[in-house]
Amino acid sequence: MLIDVAIEQVQGLITFFNGYRDTGFCNALETAKEIALEMEIDPTFRQKREIKRKKQFDENPDDVLVSSQPAHESFRRKYFIPVVDQAISSLTTRFEQYESFQKNFGFLFTSDALKSLDEKSLKYSCSVLEAALKSGGKSDINGSELYVELNLLKSFIPNDNMGPVDILKFLKRLDCFPNATIAYRILLTIPVTVASAEGSFSKLKLLKSYLRSTMTQERLSGLATIEIENDILEGVAYEDLIEDFVSRNAQRMARFG
Repeated sequence: MLIDVAIEQVQGLITFFNGYRDTGFCNALETAKEIALEMEIDPTFRQKREIKRKKQFDENPDDVLVSSQPAHESFRRKYFIPVVDQAISSLTTRFEQYESFQKNFGFLFTSDALKSLDEKSLKYSCSVLEAALKSGGKSDINGSELYVELNLLKSFIPNDNMGPVDILKFLKRLDCFPNATIAYRILLTIPVTVASAEGSFSKLKLLKSYLRSTMTQERLSGLATIEIENDILEGVAYEDLIEDFVSRNAQRMARFG
C-alpha cells in the first residue's frame, strides 16, 4: 500500500468513527443482542444497585433525588465512548505521521501533482525534501539538482496520471535522473505499517522458545532473515544452492555425491 492511499483511508476511518461515536451505539447494541440470543445468553444489562447515601445535616430537604442512569446508558458512557475515543486518538496520531510524510513527499505522489507545481513551488518542495533527508550534515539528494531534474522530467513524462511506482520505472528506463530516482526509491520504501515486521518477530520469539537450546545465534539470525525476506526466498533455486554447497568440500562430495 502507498502512503497517499493510506492517508486517504485513515482519514476515512477517522470520519467514520467520529460519526460512529454519536450514532453507532444503538446499532452495536442491536447486533450484540442478536449475537447474545444466538448464544443463548440473556441480552440484558444488569442494573447496578443504587447505594443510598446518608443525608448530611446541611443539605436542603427539598432537594430532588436524581435517579440513576439506565444500565445501557452507563455502559455507553463508561465503555463504548472511551473505546471509540481511543480508536480515534490512535488513528489521528497515525494520520499526523502520514501528514508529515505528505508534507515532504506529497509532490511526488502522482505525476499530476508534480505537473501542477510552478517553478517556485517545485523548488521549495525540493529544498524541503533535501532538509528532511539530511542527517549529520549530509543528504541523500541535492535539492537544487532534484529541482532541475524534476523540472525537466515534467516535459518527458506521459500525459496519463502515473503513481510513484510507474514514475520510478519510467526513470529507470531513462537512466539520467539520479536524484529523482533516489527520491522515488526512498518514497516507495517508507513502510505504511509495521504489521509484517511485527509478525516476523513474533515468529522469531516462538523459534527462540523452542530452538534456543539447540541453535546458535548465527543460525537463529539467519532463520529470522529467511522469515522476514520470505518473498525473496520463494524465487531461490534450492537445488543450485545445495550443489554449490556440496561442491565446495571433498568430504561432502563423497557423502552426498
